Amino acid sequence: MQLGFVSAILGDQPLERVLAFAADEGFRCVELMCWPPGRADRRYAGVTHLDVTQFTDDDAEKVRDLLRIHGVAISGLGYYPNPLDPDPGHRKTVCDHLRKVIAAAAKLGVGVVNTFIGRDPALTVEANLAQVQRVWEPIIADAKAARVRVGIEHCPMLFSENEWPGGKNVAVSPAVWYRLFEMFPDGTLGLNFDPSHLVWQFIDCARAVREFGPNIVHVHAKDERIDRHQLYSVGVLGLGWHTPKLPGLGDVKWGEFFAELTDANYTGPVCIEVEDRAYEGSLADRQRALRQSRKFLEQFVG
Repeated sequence: MQLGFVSAILGDQPLERVLAFAADEGFRCVELMCWPPGRADRRYAGVTHLDVTQFTDDDAEKVRDLLRIHGVAISGLGYYPNPLDPDPGHRKTVCDHLRKVIAAAAKLGVGVVNTFIGRDPALTVEANLAQVQRVWEPIIADAKAARVRVGIEHCPMLFSENEWPGGKNVAVSPAVWYRLFEMFPDGTLGLNFDPSHLVWQFIDCARAVREFGPNIVHVHAKDERIDRHQLYSVGVLGLGWHTPKLPGLGDVKWGEFFAELTDANYTGPVCIEVEDRAYEGSLADRQRALRQSRKFLEQFVG
């Protein structure tokens, strides 16, 4: 396994500084964010470390030069919108850009693009899965032709009453994953596995790795702390009772998680994803978050 980080936490830094920091701190890889240039519509979105809107072979060669200089690899390209947005115009914009991310990955020789399946929060799971079939077939066909695997992250994207009851991502649980891999069985679609999203759904993370190990194409290392007092107050249907934390500061059983990853013969990247508000005060705080997370995870990823 290769220890890296998700570049979104250094969104105000240019690509070269991100890679230089990774090299100086002993990280072997970085997942580079590829949002369209412009304003972000939520935290950790809108980061453009790689502008793929008009990505040429010359652009790819310049990026490869930077990677060679710093001795750091790209674990995957990341773009996390809602491809099943109920607005047809926005949905088309999102899917068109996702295809550009896949094309850029192919030019760079990067084998993974990470994203969300998406969801229309007002529709049932079954209705959303019907849309998945229609919306995602051409995207998966493009990825297969480009020899790029698509890593689906399983965050429910349910953070506010405006996203109730379904959130903005349908691929949140093993029951749905089975359906997705039945739709797309050739291995092009896989999981960008993040244990933090299972902890607060009370889904057995170790069992999920055992059952879906062959489908894991990328791993995010983020923790989640459950506030038992708030959970008592609002119940599991309420909000605000679980909080993203740095690895080791929440309720993920990291030893058990990595034991299952090794048993599943996973040898790919493990990228720290910092979404801990306690470490957002300054660039120095965000860099410290990555260092602290690296030190904790090095006991599992030598």
